[in-house]
Amino acid sequence: MQVGLSSIAKGGESVARLDDGRVVFVRGGIPGETVDIEVTDDSHATWWRGAVTGVITPSPDRVTPPCPVAGLCGGCDWQHIELTRQRELKAEVIAEQMWRLGHRHVAATVEPVPGDVDGLGWRTRMRYLTDGGVVGLRGARSHDLVALPPAGCPLAAPGPSANDLVELKRRAGLDDRAEICVTVADSVAVWSPGRGVLAGDDVVSQRALGRAFEVRADGFWQVHPGAADALSRAVLEALDPQPGEKAFDLYCGVGLFAGTLASTGVDVFGVERNHAAVELARRNVPEARFEAVRAEYPNWLTMAHWKRVDLVVLDPPRSGAGQTVIERIAASRPRAVAYVACDEAALGRDTAILATLGYGLREFRAFDLFPMTAHVECVATFDTDC
Repeated sequence: MQVGLSSIAKGGESVARLDDGRVVFVRGGIPGETVDIEVTDDSHATWWRGAVTGVITPSPDRVTPPCPVAGLCGGCDWQHIELTRQRELKAEVIAEQMWRLGHRHVAATVEPVPGDVDGLGWRTRMRYLTDGGVVGLRGARSHDLVALPPAGCPLAAPGPSANDLVELKRRAGLDDRAEICVTVADSVAVWSPGRGVLAGDDVVSQRALGRAFEVRADGFWQVHPGAADALSRAVLEALDPQPGEKAFDLYCGVGLFAGTLASTGVDVFGVERNHAAVELARRNVPEARFEAVRAEYPNWLTMAHWKRVDLVVLDPPRSGAGQTVIERIAASRPRAVAYVACDEAALGRDTAILATLGYGLREFRAFDLFPMTAHVECVATFDTDC
């Protein structure tokens, strides 16, 4: 089937519209191209999914992917698109989601991480699937194994080879079809879900703005090596914290933003549901306080023994903060809120909720922390003066 691709959709697929009104979300294309596609999912009445099988009219932004299995593997979306154009497409998706869900016009420029030249070699957390002696990644929208090319994944930070992983798997006696994960920090740890660390340490060290953070090898840390610095600086610039102010760090993990704020003389109270992360946060940022509770906890002010709060920073999971947490934030009446978001749709929804509670969007930045994929990280700042 030959189609024209008109725009980009959230998730990284290009949009084609058929004569009968049906929409096809097409993997492997670029808006503006005319392509041949194979329909890969026709189970929905109003929309299908497809994949490019041939390019009739190529975009000037089409490039040769650096990985020979880029079109098969599900680990990246856009190796066929020139890097600057990738960032423009991400900005288009942000604008569409923020307008549709947040009712705000956002003209974001997606900023590269300082030092990121070609968008390769950045992924410090890798989850490999194995099948006997074969190591690979899952295929796009499937659990099929796509074997790594001989040189390995070009997005992965330098780490163990496929042969090294197979040998570790053999020594550990793992099942033939086992997952093996690699964490690259100050050292390299290899681990398997349910079996723990196979090589390296349970806890690794990361750095952000000169501060060292201990993180579990299987715990959360920003995957791009430059991300923690970039986001920390963005939060500082957004909030302009002053010595003696009080701040909540919600979904604080091991204390990245708590440490960033505490370094400026702010009194920080961190909230995180993961008990292991909180224990590490207390070691990483001893001058702050942390509690292992859900962000939906009824009253952080009471828990912190505060009567007021000046600042809030939150970095929720992909699902976003949601109504309850946003209401808790607004009830605390901070002068400014910095929202770090890995999903622009969830951020758009929460932006609309904040607006109903008196907090308008003051500033918006976006960072290309996931080159060659459709993912993007945003830092949105809200206050009552907007």
